[in-house]
Amino acid sequence: MSRFGTLINTTAIAFAAAAIVGLSAPPAATADPVPAGPATSAQAPVRTQGWLNIYDGRAPHGANAVELTAVADPAVGLRVTDGDGRSLYRFDKDTATPSQSNCNGDCAVTWPPLLVSRGQGLYIVGIDPGRVGFVERADGSCQITIGGWPVYHFSKDRRPGDLRGQGVGGTWFAVAPSGGKALAK
Repeated sequence: MSRFGTLINTTAIAFAAAAIVGLSAPPAATADPVPAGPATSAQAPVRTQGWLNIYDGRAPHGANAVELTAVADPAVGLRVTDGDGRSLYRFDKDTATPSQSNCNGDCAVTWPPLLVSRGQGLYIVGIDPGRVGFVERADGSCQITIGGWPVYHFSKDRRPGDLRGQGVGGTWFAVAPSGGKALAK
């Protein structure tokens, strides 16, 4: 039997054994160094906030989803990006408890909020599921939060990995997986 066939049979046996004893299934084998296993359309959410289902792992190909990933950055340490690798930021004039966005109008043009809508799932990699959710904005849209802090893109970031919003005005910072500020150590 080929190595691939052995991997499939071993994985299928592990999933079946887990189902019999009521344990959660082990993650599938992958060459991807990300600690979370791949998401599947049949995957159960690890947490739900209102209508938003939150899943641990990458979004399935073609899924109607928002994805967040923790990445190591030599400039600021651990920070969060969206599914396209674009940097996400938090605003010191917002509040985390209770979650509230104070960036509206022209501010939201420069700092577009990361939004989620009904029917979308939220997939996370390297972030505690208990730290993510959403808050309703003044205009009725729903914005993703990390650690209670609403998160945003920066309109001057042109490519994935850009971090041009870091420290702008002394109030905008890349968001860490905890919801805190990602800062150079």
